[in-house]
Amino acid sequence: MGEQFAETLMRRPVITARAAATFEPVGRSVAAARTFVRDTLQGWGLTDIVDDAVVLTSELVTNAVVHAGTTADVVCIRADTGVRVEVADRYPEREVPLQSNGGHHFGHPDREGGRGLLLCAALAARWGVEYTATHKQVWFQLDFPDRPAGTRAAGPALPSSALPIADSRVRVGVVQVDSGGLISAWNDDAQELFGYQPEQIIGKPLTDLAAWPHTPGTGTGVAEALLLSRWEGSYGIRGADGRVSPVYASHLRIRDAEGEPSTVCLLVRDRERAVLQSPMRGANVDAAETAERGPATDAFEVFIGSPAPDDLDGLLQRTVERARDMLDGDAAYLLLATDDETELEVRASTGLPSARQRFARVPVEAGTGRYGSARMPAVHEDLSAVPGAVPLLVNTGMRSVVTVPLKVEGRLTGSLGVAAESPARYSNEEALRLQFAADRIALAVERARLTELERLRRGSLSFLVEASDLLAGTLDRDQTLALMAQMTVPTLASWCAVYTVADQASEPELSYVLHEDEDRIDGLKALLMKIDPPEQVPTGGARSWSGPYDAAHAAALRTSLRSLSLGDSARPSSGPGASLATASAVGGETVVLPLVARNRVIGMLILGKPTDEHFRQENLELAEDLSRRAALALDNARLYSERTAISQSLQRSLLPPEQPEVPGVEVEVIYRAAGEGNEVGGDFYDLFPIRDGAYGFAIGDVCGTGPEAAAVTGLARHALRLLAREGFGGPAVLERLNAAILDEGARSRFLTLLYGELWPQHDGSAVLKVVCAGHPLPLRLRQDGSVEAAAEPQPLLGVMEDLELYEQTVTLDPGDVLLCVTDGVTERREGTRMLGDDGLLDVLTTCTGLTAGAVAARVLRAVERFAAEPPSDDMAILAMRVPEPEPVDA
Repeated sequence: MGEQFAETLMRRPVITARAAATFEPVGRSVAAARTFVRDTLQGWGLTDIVDDAVVLTSELVTNAVVHAGTTADVVCIRADTGVRVEVADRYPEREVPLQSNGGHHFGHPDREGGRGLLLCAALAARWGVEYTATHKQVWFQLDFPDRPAGTRAAGPALPSSALPIADSRVRVGVVQVDSGGLISAWNDDAQELFGYQPEQIIGKPLTDLAAWPHTPGTGTGVAEALLLSRWEGSYGIRGADGRVSPVYASHLRIRDAEGEPSTVCLLVRDRERAVLQSPMRGANVDAAETAERGPATDAFEVFIGSPAPDDLDGLLQRTVERARDMLDGDAAYLLLATDDETELEVRASTGLPSARQRFARVPVEAGTGRYGSARMPAVHEDLSAVPGAVPLLVNTGMRSVVTVPLKVEGRLTGSLGVAAESPARYSNEEALRLQFAADRIALAVERARLTELERLRRGSLSFLVEASDLLAGTLDRDQTLALMAQMTVPTLASWCAVYTVADQASEPELSYVLHEDEDRIDGLKALLMKIDPPEQVPTGGARSWSGPYDAAHAAALRTSLRSLSLGDSARPSSGPGASLATASAVGGETVVLPLVARNRVIGMLILGKPTDEHFRQENLELAEDLSRRAALALDNARLYSERTAISQSLQRSLLPPEQPEVPGVEVEVIYRAAGEGNEVGGDFYDLFPIRDGAYGFAIGDVCGTGPEAAAVTGLARHALRLLAREGFGGPAVLERLNAAILDEGARSRFLTLLYGELWPQHDGSAVLKVVCAGHPLPLRLRQDGSVEAAAEPQPLLGVMEDLELYEQTVTLDPGDVLLCVTDGVTERREGTRMLGDDGLLDVLTTCTGLTAGAVAARVLRAVERFAAEPPSDDMAILAMRVPEPEPVDA
């Protein structure tokens, strides 16, 4: 090895390119390193040695990140004679196989340690191991094949019958795309293939033409593919006639004349892919090379090692494409079994009508006879002779198909099929080849599926936790409906509708509609309003509903027929577009989930998909969990709304319906109920005429809130009016009210009450007789700014049986104000501070000369500003002022 390395140094190879990357010590780094080396060498145009480099890099990086447990530095160096790849780790003490004079002794090939070096010795032109104090580096060099310039591959002569079939003239569209994704060049063949003139297409994004992905499940889009150094694959191009043509493309990243990144895309018809497709490794290996290196590595096995283990969609899509190519088929598909293994779900396909096959389900035991079972390999020589044997291929033009099961430890995990448009294409030999490939891929697929399932379950749990928090955060019915729809669209469905049921005798009512495209909401709502709602079924689980699909397509058909009958000249400007768009929006699967709360159906949640799309079982299970939580939240919102409405109605009934005008006296009342509006407060006030020239007024506070407090409030307000109008004076009214409260027994509540009678006088003053039973004392503000209590405290009501109360007479002169409040004003707090009687007195002293309304407003503003938090107690403020006489002009 030392002589080889010295010889290499003497040649002094000229380094023309270099690329490097570092990978963390995790399992997925091996796949990432393979991708890095593959993309680098393909970008340099070295497709002949890509596979060898990828295999060797995979083994060496595995040794570094898995066995040594350190980061791996990978360096690719292109020279004039070949490519050198270096893999270094941070574990210089790692054991390496011993070497002897007779050659390299690596032990048995199945031994875990040393396998990478064994491959280096077998595949590389030169290799070696170098040490430093901190690193161990293994390198290998692959020489360029000795081929004439311009020759891409060489192989044995083929008979004419084995050559690919193409048109008399194979057209290769050459499209150049700049760094912004815009088309900058468009050749004649591209014009012939797709129908666009250069002036029509130059300057437009390539992604506007690409129908990507032509086959579902591919993780890379056109925009991403244009950024790769080199890329080959299939997608569709939408031609000038609106039809999508499947093409095979080869992209090469270059720099244009100005030095800016640019991509040259070579496009041919997909059936002529042999013109561009890179030859698979092993197709042109001669006998001498085979004898030297031992048995050839299975191409399918090499391929399936490329995707990352947790990239299920990428793994499945590349599997079906490789299976199609391996058996020279026109289409391929892969299905995964459900948990109960009674159905198979389409997870990847190529060459089939794309989107409608995604997540579609077929029974495991489809059709009749041996060929109908997914648990055994099957070959159908002519599907037209066995209609419906393979439901997935109905009306696809496929005539022959070979299918094999994917099994892990004897358990069915999926099915892989390859189909062709011509009959009798496949035999048992192809079935055995495909079964061998399926056996090699089954375990990797199952591991990736379990990884995806775990990720989905964690995501579902997180989704439900977040949904529960959002639903629990509101008790508003309309907001709850909106949250239900917004959490399902577009996460679980493309559109959503919510029906609500007021009671069991009522018909479901359409309450909310949402579509991921806002322009479709009105059309969807109009459609659902015209059809009967789904039947109410209290049993859980999702069930299909064909109503929207049938109605939308019938409406679209009628609109199209009317447009045709009108003729071009009289056709409406909108045409059938709106109806067709709505039909497309609801053309997929539609499911109904009952909203059941407290053993009663309170509504239905409708989820839908656009044309030919289906729901995944995982999403339906998640939707069922969400519907149960949403139903309870919706019912809680209903109960809260009903309770709030009842409480507000009761609260209004406990307050006077209107405030009478008192001649010669300004009266202002402010009432503020605390809480969220669903509890009846204990504060009340009243102002009412007793007899001619006399008015009664009261302001009180019942202990507590809720129904019991409301009962005492109603009793007090109505008893005051009744007794006062019967001619009883203030003390007699309150003594009888006290007896009535005590008669309530255990339901009674004590009550603080300020009651008075008001007589406006002819001289402009007003006489008041007041009784203050345990209530905050009324305050009198004189014109000179002095403030004094207008009554003395007496026992509150509802505590003692024998009360001896007395009334006090107060005269309000012109300009005087009488202020009455409940304890919600005086007991306003912030921390340990309280407004109190003194604080109220200070506020009132600043109100000289103000009207009654201004006095009440200033007191309220002082209470609100006293603390940052909103008031926690009800407040009632009653201000009465005798206005000053207006001056008489001289």
